[in-house]
Amino acid sequence: MFNLQQFIANHVTHRSASMFVADIECNRATLQAEIEDKSVCVIGGAGSIGSSFIKAMLRFKPKKMVVVDLNENGLAELVRDVRSTEGLYCPDEFRCYTLNFADPIFECIFREEKGFDIVANFSAHKHVRSEKDRYSVRALIENNDIKAKKLMDLLCVYPPKHFFCVSTDKAANPVNIMGASKRIMEDLVMAYNKYYKVTTARFANVAFSNGSLPDGWLHRLQKKQPLAAPSDVKRYFVSPEESGQICMLACILGNGGEVFFPKLGEEQMLTFSAICDDFVKAEGFTKEECRNDEEAKLYAAQMSYESEVYPVVYFKSDTTGEKAYEEFYVPGEKVNMNRFAALGVVEQTIRRNMDEVSHFFRELEGIFQVEDFTKAQVVETIKKFIPNFEHEEKGKNLDQKM
Repeated sequence: MFNLQQFIANHVTHRSASMFVADIECNRATLQAEIEDKSVCVIGGAGSIGSSFIKAMLRFKPKKMVVVDLNENGLAELVRDVRSTEGLYCPDEFRCYTLNFADPIFECIFREEKGFDIVANFSAHKHVRSEKDRYSVRALIENNDIKAKKLMDLLCVYPPKHFFCVSTDKAANPVNIMGASKRIMEDLVMAYNKYYKVTTARFANVAFSNGSLPDGWLHRLQKKQPLAAPSDVKRYFVSPEESGQICMLACILGNGGEVFFPKLGEEQMLTFSAICDDFVKAEGFTKEECRNDEEAKLYAAQMSYESEVYPVVYFKSDTTGEKAYEEFYVPGEKVNMNRFAALGVVEQTIRRNMDEVSHFFRELEGIFQVEDFTKAQVVETIKKFIPNFEHEEKGKNLDQKM
């Protein structure tokens, strides 16, 4: 049986244990005091990071866990996973709701609960491929930003002690609209820090997370389809377990207005093609590197199920929004690399006040109300708000790739 967790440890993170073990142990008493017997609401809890966050939090025995997500199947699997894990605490009140956090039903639940001690929002368009035409861009911004603002306003009614919202490394010097939307989200949520404590985290890639390229390889194998990967895109990686731990540590231990990130060195960056090489070997195959998609698909269609050779196709990235490298902070941000063993903290950065944020959101909503608005108009409006947004339109998106 293929052991995915072991593969990630041996070939992706190159860590046999979580990089955050020491930080969790050093701060165990604080984590226990802030989580035990507290009420927790997790929005977007059925995804890879949200579900990992939930499992990290449950180890400190919260009194109540309310989970909201649109993915009904994902919520069902979350419940099965939690209740099937040996030694994992599950409170009597562990409730999952299939709904959108921007729906009136969520507001009814929130008001009836009179808020929560801890609220974490993982609901987001997370893929660079979310950027295609004007409709996909509108959906991305409405989910990542406009609906997030509605949530922040609602939380003012019953302010949580800890609020956390996940960001991305792509928010640092963004080159795609997804990354820019997350930078906008950072500015948005930090404007509410005067009402309740707000923290966030800029992420590395979560190895084999739902919908990711490596996760797709598992599906391609099941369907006897070729594997594909860019050969020139380098990324940082954390394990699924580590992704939830980053968020828990940032949420509970962070001071208001801070952005957390994993302390990973440039030498730890990997290309997807390098991971794919190891993945093919781990699955017991020798790779057949094909020249293009058509050749790879034909090879896969004609090979037998007993084949010991598997087709792959590697390519240079040529789609809109792909960044060849990753970074967690930018010049001008005050960074502390000494507070935690495995976490860096952006303690201070230039933030927008509420008036600036509100004005920008009115501009965006005004654009979306025009029937024939264009993607270019959205990009230009974002550039005025984020001057270092270096968007490059290449006329091709990831939905045109295998």
